[in-house]
Amino acid sequence: MSKKKLRSQEWYGRTGKDGIIYRSWMKNQGLPHHLFTGEKPVIGICNTWSELTPCNAHFRDLAEALKRGIWEAGGFPLEFPVMSLGECSIKPTAMLFRNLASMDVEESIRANPMDGVVLMCGCDKTTPSLVMGAASVNLPTLVLSGGPMLVGRFRGKKIGTSDIWRFAEDYKVGKLSQEDMIEVESSMSRSIGHCAPMGTASTMAAMVEALGLALPDNATIPAADSRRKVLAHMAGMRIVEMVKEDLTMDKILTRKAFENSIMVNAAIGGSTNYILHLTAIAKRIGVELDLTDFDHFSAKIPLIANVQPSGEHWVEDLFYAGGMPAVMREIQKHLHTDAITVNGKTIGENISKAECWDRNLIGTLENPIKPESGIAVLKGNLCPNGAVLKPSAATPSLLKHKGRAVVFEDIDDYKAKVDDPNLDIDETCVMVLKNVGPKGYPGMPEVGNMGLPKKLLEKGVKDMVRISDGRMSGTGFGTVVLHVSPESAIGGPLAFVQNGDMIELDVPNRTLNLLISEEDFEKRKENFKPTELPYERGYVNLFLDKVNQAHEGVDFDFLQGSSGSVVKRDSH
Repeated sequence: MSKKKLRSQEWYGRTGKDGIIYRSWMKNQGLPHHLFTGEKPVIGICNTWSELTPCNAHFRDLAEALKRGIWEAGGFPLEFPVMSLGECSIKPTAMLFRNLASMDVEESIRANPMDGVVLMCGCDKTTPSLVMGAASVNLPTLVLSGGPMLVGRFRGKKIGTSDIWRFAEDYKVGKLSQEDMIEVESSMSRSIGHCAPMGTASTMAAMVEALGLALPDNATIPAADSRRKVLAHMAGMRIVEMVKEDLTMDKILTRKAFENSIMVNAAIGGSTNYILHLTAIAKRIGVELDLTDFDHFSAKIPLIANVQPSGEHWVEDLFYAGGMPAVMREIQKHLHTDAITVNGKTIGENISKAECWDRNLIGTLENPIKPESGIAVLKGNLCPNGAVLKPSAATPSLLKHKGRAVVFEDIDDYKAKVDDPNLDIDETCVMVLKNVGPKGYPGMPEVGNMGLPKKLLEKGVKDMVRISDGRMSGTGFGTVVLHVSPESAIGGPLAFVQNGDMIELDVPNRTLNLLISEEDFEKRKENFKPTELPYERGYVNLFLDKVNQAHEGVDFDFLQGSSGSVVKRDSH
């Protein structure tokens, strides 16, 4: 059997003028001619290093370990940058730019001479944007995450990003001073890596491991642990073999892989943001995935990992207890164990010898951390296309609740009113925030877990039902209904809610309804005026024009599907 010609030879294997142009300028980096002869597969290292993305600021160092593995296995590594999305820095929200970053990734991979690619990602949106972009090209692809930071320490206690919301409430009622808060921020982020709890970053790392796109233990090895560099080295070696095997993304990202990932996300109490990102990835690779799949496939899976915000501990602790392989082994009877992964083995083979070293961290199906987990998908006249809630992070007594609506028309209205002592609100009310969806904000920010009014915090109230068309941080918690679709800015029913309306949330029956008459509902619909979107140029204009709603993954309509890896025209 003849060896398949490497894709990179469409560039570097040329003779005459074209060959000179494609090779000569590359040689100014000190690269010898034999690297371009087609014996060594070119491995692109898609790096989201940026000092403005602090979760990924150690990626230069990690990339060197990755390159060593590629060289050892006989590959030719070439590193390239793409847009990096720093969750804690970018305004108005990193989600606004996820699709832009995915376009950067897709076009960079397709346009350049590479035979396989390693995606280096960590901070929340860097993982889905890179996977989405790569899926639309479909080369042999492996994901290397940056790892979680070490757990913070503050006044004798372990802390992490989940505690921000608690510290913010204590600051609001005077229990902590500004000086205390500065000490908190210095104590919380004390090492390289992304957030310490099972926030969106760690959820995304778990997602790619469960999908089969990453090597075992990718999700939980701490960023500061030397074993993270060992993993990078092994990833470098493996991607070279993947090219030789022609193990492309579509062979891994099957329907079974997506179902596995949903079940694993339930077991770890993963971020609700996961739904948007996995849906977008599925639509890029051509797998049918419906919002109700998230409810259906997580329904039998309890909370297995005792990690914040759904549990008590941290991702670092989860690694020491056995990591994702140990969690997955506990639910293996529900998984498709024959699903193939990037190391050439099945999920079943990868987890067959996994052991749990700490039952405080990893429960079992018979004795879980919590009986309720996964994602509850709600339907009703307030969310005809769906809304979501994470039961494991909610207050059980509020999962079936009827209350009076207190409405905030947008984020500015909320900020102006929430701490007004004259605000007509009590703990039985339902807080409703409009115009924070994909188009309304724009970009669908993480403001859905609205902070409670100061006067209620002073009474000791810890949670209330909150509803919006926005998102919340994966580190957030509470009885929070998110992703209401369609959004209020385009005339979704959320736009019709008025102060004093009664709203009924019934999570056991998966319903969310505005309790007004059909006549009133239709009258409000007729009187609705769409939100005026103020942007007239540039990328934001493209976003507003082409973005899909939450139940479709908030991707651009024209990016769904694949254009493959073939480039038909030369550049000279």
